[in-house]
Amino acid sequence: MDIMLIIQMILAALAAVFIYTIIGFIPGTDETSVLMPITLTVVLAGTPPIIVLTFFIAAIVTLNLINAIPTALVGLPGGVMSSPMLEHSLFLKEKGMSAIVIKKMAVGSLIGTVISIPIALMLANILAPYGEKIKNFAPLLFFLGAIFLSLIGKNKILSILSIMPLALLFMGLRHLYWGIGIVPRDVNITTSFFLGITIGPLIVSLFTLLNKGKRQSMITENSKKIVIPSEARGSTTLNPFKILTREEMRNASVAALIVNFLFVLSPVGLTILFGETMANRMKDPVNKATTAITTMSALGQATYLSGIIIPLMAIGLPLSPTAIGPGGALFNAPPVFTVENNLYHILDKWEFIVAILIGAVIAVTITYYITNRFAGRISAFVLRKIPHESILGLFISFILLLAYMDAGLINVFGVLLIGVTCGTLNKMGVSYGIQFMTLYAAPWIIEKIILL
Repeated sequence: MDIMLIIQMILAALAAVFIYTIIGFIPGTDETSVLMPITLTVVLAGTPPIIVLTFFIAAIVTLNLINAIPTALVGLPGGVMSSPMLEHSLFLKEKGMSAIVIKKMAVGSLIGTVISIPIALMLANILAPYGEKIKNFAPLLFFLGAIFLSLIGKNKILSILSIMPLALLFMGLRHLYWGIGIVPRDVNITTSFFLGITIGPLIVSLFTLLNKGKRQSMITENSKKIVIPSEARGSTTLNPFKILTREEMRNASVAALIVNFLFVLSPVGLTILFGETMANRMKDPVNKATTAITTMSALGQATYLSGIIIPLMAIGLPLSPTAIGPGGALFNAPPVFTVENNLYHILDKWEFIVAILIGAVIAVTITYYITNRFAGRISAFVLRKIPHESILGLFISFILLLAYMDAGLINVFGVLLIGVTCGTLNKMGVSYGIQFMTLYAAPWIIEKIILL
C-alpha cells in the first residue's frame, strides 16, 4: 500500500466528514436516503474499492453523531437513529442542559466507535471460515429476517401480511422488464428498487400534497419558532472522563459491546431496547436522561459499524439492516459491484482494517471536536442558509436518474410505484428493514413459497 493511496484515503475520509457534517445538521434526513445515494455515486464514479470503504466508514461515524445534534439543540430528530433520544433530549433542554447533552452524545459516540471496531473485526474473523455456508442459506435468512423484524415491529400483522405482496411486486416488475426485452434475463434490477424503498415515505408525502383537501389541512398561519440555546456555544473540557460519570461510561460501554453480537437485528430496535434498559436502572430523572443519551449515542455507532463490518468482511452479502440499507452499494452496485464481486472479494483482511481505522479515526476525532466547540453555530447556519427541501429534491432527482439508467423510462414509473407502495406501508408501521429483506428474498419467496 503506497503513500499516495493512503493520502487518497485520508482525503476521502475528510470529504465524508465535510459532506455529512452539513447533511447531519439538517433535521429529518433519513440515514439510508442520504448515505446510500452518495455512496453509490462514489462507487459508480470508479473510485478504488479501499477508498470507497474509507469514505463510507467516515460517513457513518460522522452522520451518526452529527444527526443527534439537532435533537439536542432544537428538539427535531436529525435522523431515524436519533429519534429514540428525542424525549430525553427535550427533558434535559428544559433543564438548561443542552451543552452537556451534546458533550455526552459526543463521548457516547466515541465509546461506541472505540469498542465496536475491534469487536466487529474479531467477530468477522471468527465467522469468515463459515462465509460460504452462510451464503447458501442467505435467501432463507433474509425471509426469516423479514418475519423476525415484523414480529418486533410496530404493526406486526400488517408487516407479516405485506411480505408476500411486496415479493410479488418486486418480481412482477423484474419479469415485466425481462418480458418486454428492456433488461436482459441475466440482469436482476435491485439498486433502483432499493432506492425506491428509501424515498417511499417522502414520495407519499409529496403526492399527498396533490390532494386538495389534504393540502388545505396542512396550511398554517404560524411559523415554527426554533431557539438554539446560547450555552451550546460554550466550550469547556474535552476530556471524556470528566464529561461522563463512571456509571454512564460503564453502561454505554457494556451496551456497545453486547450489540456487536446482535448485528443482524435492527439498529433502531437495539438502540431503544438497550438504551432504555440501561436508563431505567437510574432513579434520578436527570441521571436517567443523561444515561439514555450517552448509551444511545454509543449504540448508534456500534450497531452501524458492526452491521457493516461483519457482513462485509466475513460473508460478502448484506445480512444486516445496516448492510442492506445504508451500505447496500458496497455489496451490489452494478456494473462496479455485484453480489458475486464486491468489497468482500476484492479487498484482503489488512486492507479492510486499514480502511476502517483511517475512516473511523479521522471521522470520530474531527466530529468529537466539532460537536464540542461549534455545534450551536453550525446548526444555526444550516437551519438559516440551507433549505431542507433542496437536499431532499437533490436525492429524489438522483434516484430517478439511476432508475432511468437501470431500465429506461418505464423503470422511473416502476420505482415510483415501489415508492408509493412501500412509503404507504412504512407510514402504517412496516419498517424499512422488512421491505429491504423482502426485496432480497423475493426470488426465493416466489420460487419456494408462492409457486410451491
